[in-house]
Amino acid sequence: MEYYKISFSYESPQVETEIVNDLLAAELGGIGFESFVSEDNGLTAFIAVNKYHSPSLEKCLENFPVPGIRFYHTKERIKERNWNEEWEKNYFQPIRIDNECIIRASFHPEESGFGYPIVIDPKMAFGTGNHATTYLMLHEMLKLDLKNRELLDMGCGTAVLAILATKKGASRVVAIDIDEWAYNNAIENCRLNNTGNIQVALGGAEQIENSGTFDYIFANINRNILLNDIHSYVPALKKGGMLFMSGFYKEDIPAIEKVCNDNDLHLLSFTERDNWAAVKVRR
Repeated sequence: MEYYKISFSYESPQVETEIVNDLLAAELGGIGFESFVSEDNGLTAFIAVNKYHSPSLEKCLENFPVPGIRFYHTKERIKERNWNEEWEKNYFQPIRIDNECIIRASFHPEESGFGYPIVIDPKMAFGTGNHATTYLMLHEMLKLDLKNRELLDMGCGTAVLAILATKKGASRVVAIDIDEWAYNNAIENCRLNNTGNIQVALGGAEQIENSGTFDYIFANINRNILLNDIHSYVPALKKGGMLFMSGFYKEDIPAIEKVCNDNDLHLLSFTERDNWAAVKVRR
């Protein structure tokens, strides 16, 4: 399969390049882009030729969540490449969390001494633990006793959270993502980790009502989707159950908390990393 390599640069005097890159990658992932490499002066992104849709890209840039940023981009058609090699050279290095969990790709050597080793073969940056929000969610999950608990990983991406939940003893885990690539990649990664008992579903919030109820829901998506979908999480959360959310900045917490309060959810705590935040709320 052939791909387009699209190089983005932008003028943003008030926002750090790393922050813009993170947000841009998240937005592009929603319209079919599969792989991202963060550069000092912008972002390089890859998308299959048959998935590229110029009007969708223009709309994505026009509706970028941070106002006042002027984007420039160039497009180059390239032949199929070895994505594992691309990641190994450019981005994905093993991630170690609290000396408990290590996340590596299959092309990395094994490391001993970690209770929860996870193998992820990703094609895009979100869901590996590299991004601050995924790291925060993994960190929160490591604190929990999940033995015989039921858990939903909403917007699962590579399914790294679902895989960790299973390794920590959860009795039932459901992973849902609206992106077909993420759905297929989640299934692949579950097989890599011998966690094939995870139920992976393709779709959005409409899939939740078909999935039963849960002790814990983890939703690492983005601010606008969370604000829109929080009400859908409540019926699926057992009384006293906890909802963990990330994918937004610390300054977005009041908006998230307001919608939670409106839906009988109460903020218990939050954590932050590089100005990204994760909140824990209870029903």
